[in-house]
Amino acid sequence: MEGYFHSVRLDREKCRGCTNCIKRCPTDAIRVQKGKAKIMDMRCIDCGECIRVCPYHAKVAYTDNLANINTYKYKIALPAPALYGQLKKLSSPEQVYSALRLLGFDEVFDVAKGAEVVSAAVREKLKTTDKHPLISSACPAIMRLIRVRFPELIDNIVDVESPMEVAAAMAKREFSRKNGVSEEEIGAFFITPCPAKVTSIRSPLTRKRSRVDGAISIIEIYGLLTSQLKHGAKLEREDEEISADGLGWANSGGECEAVGKTIKMLAVDGVHNVIRALEEIENNKLSDLDFFEGLACTGGCVGGPLVFENGFVAKSRITTLCASLEKRTIPEAKVEKAMEEGITQSTQKVTPLEVLKLDDDFMKAMRMMEQIEEITARLPGLDCGSCGSPSCRALAEDIVRGSAVELDCIFLLKEKVRHLADEMEGLLKKL
Repeated sequence: MEGYFHSVRLDREKCRGCTNCIKRCPTDAIRVQKGKAKIMDMRCIDCGECIRVCPYHAKVAYTDNLANINTYKYKIALPAPALYGQLKKLSSPEQVYSALRLLGFDEVFDVAKGAEVVSAAVREKLKTTDKHPLISSACPAIMRLIRVRFPELIDNIVDVESPMEVAAAMAKREFSRKNGVSEEEIGAFFITPCPAKVTSIRSPLTRKRSRVDGAISIIEIYGLLTSQLKHGAKLEREDEEISADGLGWANSGGECEAVGKTIKMLAVDGVHNVIRALEEIENNKLSDLDFFEGLACTGGCVGGPLVFENGFVAKSRITTLCASLEKRTIPEAKVEKAMEEGITQSTQKVTPLEVLKLDDDFMKAMRMMEQIEEITARLPGLDCGSCGSPSCRALAEDIVRGSAVELDCIFLLKEKVRHLADEMEGLLKKL
């Protein structure tokens, strides 16, 4: 884990220690100590929930600036399907292409194309797997969630790259062959709706090095993009390869729809809802499913923490846009070629993260576990968060690990103060 990159960061100057974030974090990765929040890197999955709920904007996502594209001789934009849900009165995705070129990109390659290829690859995997259900690898926050909280389900993750990675590989190869330039001179930049994608680029799970060279948030590029659409951008010729199946990945359930309607599938959005579904899978209660799509953001990628538009409005726009693209499809030959070239296949096995291990010594870890149970029994069980830990059990674990004390609990502290006051009163009476 040394050197692991996290997109989600804390701005200590803005933090007021309000504890809103510790209650919403799905992996108990945040504590409030000495009046400031602290993000525990080992537990953080970069889902961005803390960014959403922080009223003081003290949680921020580290992304690339638009100026960073100039570090490469040739620049390719990789717009996420969710981007199109941000823009009003958009009749087709091609309207965005010339706007992105005016912002400095040499080429635009839609990630929706990568989504179509990934859908085909997943269909092939479903024909040969004995794991049920196969779990989508598209959402990096859910991938890391499984590593942290559900390591027994790692083997259920489909070993297919994400649409972002596949699109980057296809884009670079096409641009290189078309223009006779080296792929090393090409920079591919993802227009991202969430910080987890940034993390997956800097610290990829399924390969040693990402094919994507940077990620620019939708929030950062939104103003510039809308300005170009209003004043400078002209409609590109229609790209018949952008289909409803690829674009639909922006919404929850879009991947399932694209993979196939004949399989038994379940799509769940919202990280807390996904956790409950993964618990069901872990307990073998959903073994009749063929495929599970879990997305950390409510509504899907359109509800990411780095988008501009309301997620429900964006979802509606994507649905409308998909309806206009129903007759389009990416050529089968292109899908087959991409799969033959091996760009859909993961090259590195996903491994579990032992963030919950108390100690390498088994006997010592067992004693620490007993201590946690004993301390938890003494705590009030209210899970109020006033101590700076998300729950009484989390506080007990922090105490055993040495990063907290029992009197951090305001209820125990109150009892202690009352007891001392009674002792002082008794002593005064004796005197």
